[in-house]
Amino acid sequence: MGKGWTDLRRASEYGAGVMGLRPEALRGAGEGTSVAGQIDYRLARNATVSEFHKGRLSRVDVCDAHPELLRAAINVGDESREDCPICEEAKVRLVSYVFGSRLAPSGVCVTSREEMARLARMAKDMVCYVVEVCPSCAWNHLNRSFAVTSRP
Repeated sequence: MGKGWTDLRRASEYGAGVMGLRPEALRGAGEGTSVAGQIDYRLARNATVSEFHKGRLSRVDVCDAHPELLRAAINVGDESREDCPICEEAKVRLVSYVFGSRLAPSGVCVTSREEMARLARMAKDMVCYVVEVCPSCAWNHLNRSFAVTSRP
């Protein structure tokens, strides 16, 4: 993504939360760790929200977060500055899950920068998925994903 992407000031433009489990959070992961790429799901999110506001999707269709995802959002999620696009009653929370070699097959819900750095050092290759969740109405959508690899 280039050097400018790792600049924390630029990251704040993209809605980095309090903890900000974003690729730049891995800068503390130590030598030999790099972010290989990132996928932003903003366009898919905007399309879903638009369809909801046009009446083509019901609240039941879009507010279907799994109870474990809601629990993670409430207990360990990072509150963002963005209001829920569906209910507009609460700020969406960001929950990060990591999957990779040497990690549990069900993945790990990341709760802090320190844990993300530890996991990045432990796993050779991993993928992080960041999900936005509304604790009020159960809206949820995959926000972004990125791969983290160990440099040879």
